[in-house]
Amino acid sequence: MSSPVYDAILKRRSIREFTGQQVDLPLLREIITAGIWAPSGLNNQPWRFVIVRDPELRAQLAQQTHYSHIVLAAPALIAVYLDGSVVYDPCKDAQSAGACIQNMLLATESLGLGAVWLGQILKNKDAVRRILDLPEGLELMAVIAVGHPSRRDQQSRRKPLADFILKEI
Repeated sequence: MSSPVYDAILKRRSIREFTGQQVDLPLLREIITAGIWAPSGLNNQPWRFVIVRDPELRAQLAQQTHYSHIVLAAPALIAVYLDGSVVYDPCKDAQSAGACIQNMLLATESLGLGAVWLGQILKNKDAVRRILDLPEGLELMAVIAVGHPSRRDQQSRRKPLADFILKEI
């Protein structure tokens, strides 16, 4: 099977090294637009975003993760939040956030950019919320580091399909 979407799924890699070239705001908005077209229960669209390009704020956020070198190297970050005021089922809405993030990663790939989904920063989600000056009621789901890849030779493997299929009934 070959299609642009399927090809992007197979080609996408987590990019952790960037050139330093700035990412234009319209491109970041396109990435978020792809995210908001993810499915959500009751179409509640519970996600909210913060685009961070300011170097001082990125430096403060870098202190909140073991992956500070990635946060400092990426010219843009997108913090993905769930808005508690519209969440109707925490599990379902967290799944929707995952679909949103995956859409964003695929859009990044299709735009010729690179990105990595940072989750370890969640251990300091309250500090991140304070740094970004956001109200309570927003729950951090991930920070996506976005930039122009400095290289594109990342390799990845997957176990054989048969390892994952429990039954074919």
